[in-house]
Amino acid sequence: MSTDHNEIIALQAVGYILQQDTLRDRFMALSGVDVDDLRSSLGEPSTLASILEFLINNEPDLLDTADALDVKPEAIVAAWRALGGGEGQEW
Repeated sequence: MSTDHNEIIALQAVGYILQQDTLRDRFMALSGVDVDDLRSSLGEPSTLASILEFLINNEPDLLDTADALDVKPEAIVAAWRALGGGEGQEW
């Protein structure tokens, strides 16, 4: 997958998170960012990887998001890795 494709998956995931009140509130509380912080850092691969990691860390959220985006959960995990997520976790 190209970097652009991975970024698109991550940005679509952001859109989904922000549309879901409970998910959005939990993301904001756990990440410590507000909407302005998020908006200003969306071009950074580390931000996009962090957003995907938030989903990966809760399987129901991962599955719901994958379903909403019409992608396999594995595509979200692959995008996370391609954007720098999981560095040092190659097992």
